[in-house]
Amino acid sequence: MTQTDLAAVPPAAVPQLRYRTLRTIVALVLREMTTSYGRSPGGYLWAVVQPVGMIVMLSVAFSLLLRSPSLGTSFILFYSTGILPLRVYQEVAGSVSNAMSYNKALLGYPRVTYVDTMLARALLALLTQIMVTGVVLPAIFYFENVREIVDFGPILAGFGLFALMGFGVGAFNCFMFLMFPLWKTIWSILTRPLMLFSAVLYVYEDLPRVAREYLWYNPLVHIMGMVRSGFYSAYHPHYISLPYVFVWIAVPMFLGMLLLRRHNQDLLFR
Repeated sequence: MTQTDLAAVPPAAVPQLRYRTLRTIVALVLREMTTSYGRSPGGYLWAVVQPVGMIVMLSVAFSLLLRSPSLGTSFILFYSTGILPLRVYQEVAGSVSNAMSYNKALLGYPRVTYVDTMLARALLALLTQIMVTGVVLPAIFYFENVREIVDFGPILAGFGLFALMGFGVGAFNCFMFLMFPLWKTIWSILTRPLMLFSAVLYVYEDLPRVAREYLWYNPLVHIMGMVRSGFYSAYHPHYISLPYVFVWIAVPMFLGMLLLRRHNQDLLFR
């Protein structure tokens, strides 16, 4: 074969690997949608009804005890601006924590990695909570005739930080739940009163000084203050420390991903 003939031979086809990870994640998201919420709209309806029911019950209960909420005049708006952001953290963390245990069968395929399952579950949880928030909050503003000036910058930043912290904690727990099954029970007990200690039912400034000194170390309190400052223009929380929040995001995420990288094959057989 001459040099001219060699030049005429087309190059061998290269497999299209560029979007393989993206296609895998999208497929996993669609699968998670079916398994988590079913094939009917009723599954997503429950995702909206559950937080709405909690918000309404808290609003009715506290309106009987208090003359007005800590911020603004609407009890429903005040508690929704605490419950809905916190649920972003809780749902993302919970979904990522169980990513490997719920997808062990799929992880036997070479094209599916533990990172794919974690990203898919985190993405679905985040999109679901964004959908819920996008339905509930505009409805509250409309029916409650709320006149607050909304600043979307702190709100979006806060929701993003809640999601990142949820992913970081979820990555660490993804390893811990499989390596030490008892940790799942311990973690459930430790986080049960999370709503009480995350400035959901009150604002940080309402507490006595001693309580504030302890609660300051809860990074969720910092993010909650950021979110609420976006909904209430007169609220300016000065206790927020973004470097502290980023440390709490980075450390669990780094440890979790490092441990999963080293032990993911061993965890599949537990």
